[in-house]
Amino acid sequence: MDAMKTSPVISRRNCLLPLLVGPSLCLFSESSRAGGQVEEPLADSVRTALTSAVSNQAPPVPEFSDTDSRLVYLRWLGSMSDRLWHKKPEWLVRKEFLQTVWYESRRAGLETSLVLGLIQVESNFRKFAVSSVGARGYMQVMPFWTRVIGDGDAGKLFNLQTNLRFGCVILRHYLDREQGDVYMALGRYNGSRGKPQYPDAVFGAQRNWVYVDPLKKA
Repeated sequence: MDAMKTSPVISRRNCLLPLLVGPSLCLFSESSRAGGQVEEPLADSVRTALTSAVSNQAPPVPEFSDTDSRLVYLRWLGSMSDRLWHKKPEWLVRKEFLQTVWYESRRAGLETSLVLGLIQVESNFRKFAVSSVGARGYMQVMPFWTRVIGDGDAGKLFNLQTNLRFGCVILRHYLDREQGDVYMALGRYNGSRGKPQYPDAVFGAQRNWVYVDPLKKA
């Protein structure tokens, strides 16, 4: 679980571990993306809920109920920026990416470290990554999702916020289907439900993105 437990208000809206990606994780990342997701029939109520969840493309601008919460976020942003700089050397690009991940993960009720770990495994932080079966972007979203719960324009999956919005909503959907079992939800996301390789890779990558606020009171 993320150690950061602030409660930001979402408007419409000390690096503990170095970012080291082992050879085995790199190989897994290249060969086992979310292209294995299976298009399954959805109940009308589920389809409507998911469609609503991916709509409203307001800019991901976080707002906070108090100054302390904002300062915790800024310390998190600084720590994550240090870990990510060699993947995204431009500060403004890095900041926009991290702010959007933070916003979309919390909007979907997901741990930000988990989403960052998944992105590391899925695309190695490459915005325009495309798998052999057509999964796209940071979170390797399959194009059929844009038809099922979007407007059908798969090209939008290369947009930062759209890709993260779809990826987080889909992962949340799978987590709900698995009654909160993250291991099984990750298997669904990858199309390898019940097999350990993909969840283990994501959990391993997640450890690179766990944040403990150094100023948090005991």
